[in-house]
Amino acid sequence: MAEFEDASHSYEEDEEQLWTNLTDTFEFEDLDKCVSSQCDSHETIDDALRTWIDLTTRLRDNFYESQDEVVTCARMLLSSDLFQGNKDYVRTQIIYSLLQEDETGPLHAIVCLLLLDGCQDDTMFPRMVREACFPRLLELINGRRDQDHRLHRLLLQLMYEMSRMERLRVDDLTMVDDEFVHYLFALIEELSDDVHDPYHYPTIRVLLVLNEQYMLASTEVADPSSPTSPLTNRIVKCLSLHGASFRTFGENIILLLNRETETSLQLLILKLLYLLFTNKATYEYFYTNDLRVLLDVIIRNLMDLPDEKMSLRHTYLRVLYPLLAHTQLSQPPHYKQDEIIRVLNILRGSQNVHFAPADDTTLRLVDRVSKVKWIDEAQSPVVGSGEAEIARRFLGISLSRSQTASSVSVSDVAAVKEKPGVQTPSRSGDGADADTAETGATMATRPKKPLPEVPKHRHGVPFAQKFVNGGQKKTPPKAPPPRRWGRMKTVEKPPTDPIQETVSKQEA
Repeated sequence: MAEFEDASHSYEEDEEQLWTNLTDTFEFEDLDKCVSSQCDSHETIDDALRTWIDLTTRLRDNFYESQDEVVTCARMLLSSDLFQGNKDYVRTQIIYSLLQEDETGPLHAIVCLLLLDGCQDDTMFPRMVREACFPRLLELINGRRDQDHRLHRLLLQLMYEMSRMERLRVDDLTMVDDEFVHYLFALIEELSDDVHDPYHYPTIRVLLVLNEQYMLASTEVADPSSPTSPLTNRIVKCLSLHGASFRTFGENIILLLNRETETSLQLLILKLLYLLFTNKATYEYFYTNDLRVLLDVIIRNLMDLPDEKMSLRHTYLRVLYPLLAHTQLSQPPHYKQDEIIRVLNILRGSQNVHFAPADDTTLRLVDRVSKVKWIDEAQSPVVGSGEAEIARRFLGISLSRSQTASSVSVSDVAAVKEKPGVQTPSRSGDGADADTAETGATMATRPKKPLPEVPKHRHGVPFAQKFVNGGQKKTPPKAPPPRRWGRMKTVEKPPTDPIQETVSKQEA
């Protein structure tokens, strides 16, 4: 939604310039009057909405490349008295317009309004699913691939936001065919040279959220009397059959996981990775170098996640096991073997005061990862070394079968959810603040020792300070002259050498 935040910034700070451009095409008073009108009946509301769509379409037609003007008009309607006083009716009419409208200009205004409204109100997207908007979006995306890139991009974004907020019906998912999924993968492959292309990440996100919907549908208990066959995950199917042709998608989801801080999007990526690493046909879908980057990202995130993000940590561990056991990383030379073992030991909570005690699920998942063959062999002690029993208990092998049995399944991974927009906090960021606070408190309670005073006397006799060239620089007092030894003071001469040796022996 970054593009809409940019549009909002433009709306708030550059409104004067925007309306200067608008006056070149139509009177500003027309749009302002439209969104500010007092409507007492459904007929007058309908007239105002038609006027708003018409004015927004005319504005859109005068700016072929920009999307900000349409977004600005949508925000004006959402903040107006017309919308605020008649939300339910306006939303009903806009949804019906989406289902019936075929013209590109009005559709652009309608889709933009629905997207912005849904991102502000959590009840909007579930309502759209109930009103059968998903099949309509599928139809529009399929039918308008090359007609208008701005509208096509908004349709993809609306499908993504709506699908990640509400569980789709099985009837909706059955309308997604292989040809549509293949088209989305091919679209990403065409844009492989430009990761900043506006189509790039919206298309990837649609594929990720469709995969999650397939996973959720697969966890439902099938009705024995239903003649419907089990729903096929067409995302995994396409990569199983044509993965070699769509490598760009795999490269980009690893890149996205490395950069993404939104928890819900991380979970979407991890859910697809779990299926790819547990499906034999896609074990080697990724390049080896990409798998190494992925392992680095997982290790970093496992160490960086705060204690309260247990569900996300569990999902990372569930992905880590098949990644190490089934992919090219299982073949020598083993990448980051020692570091993996160190992370597993830390996650167990053993001898580490910076991590809270590990929960049962974390212990079980860590134990499962530690039993990957090439990890287990590196941890096994030498027979007869006397450390076998200690290591066995440390690794959790002494647990009972019920305690070590893995319940990892598609349902466990699919069930993990997070509200969109929630950012994943960083342990390192919190730790830095804590360290700073702790250091500051320590310094505050430990006063500095006072410096020794400069003596103001010499052998009990005060002396006056001297100044050089009238300045404030003090000169040290002169050293006393050496003592003179006369004939009558022979007994007071310094001791002879033998006494010095005696003194040395006494000191020794």
